[in-house]
Amino acid sequence: MKILVVDDEVDIQPLFRQRFRREIRSGELAFDFALSAEEALQYMTSGDSEVVLILSDINMPGMSGLELLRHIRTAHRAAPPFVMMVTAYGDEANRSQSMQLGADDFLTKPLDFNVLKDKLKGLEAHG
Repeated sequence: MKILVVDDEVDIQPLFRQRFRREIRSGELAFDFALSAEEALQYMTSGDSEVVLILSDINMPGMSGLELLRHIRTAHRAAPPFVMMVTAYGDEANRSQSMQLGADDFLTKPLDFNVLKDKLKGLEAHG
């Protein structure tokens, strides 16, 4: 399963690689990273993207994760990726706006990687 992680914090990349090293090594999961929503959109429109899941931070400089979500839901209607929004601010306004815009799930930082792994297993079972 290919996962695109969209977060302006560079230190998130080694963290994901470490936490999922067994799944990455076995070929179960593949991660790509975008440091901005704009970069994620370019990646998604590059044509060779087979992303099944997008994990996007909400608060980023430039385009927010919510704007990215809106673009993805408009542009990828035929085969929409599963989208989980991630934020350090687990407030109800962000959660409800994310869900209204079509997010499939909502996670708060710091990420609980055990919860995320369980959610990914659930996704694989459906996919």
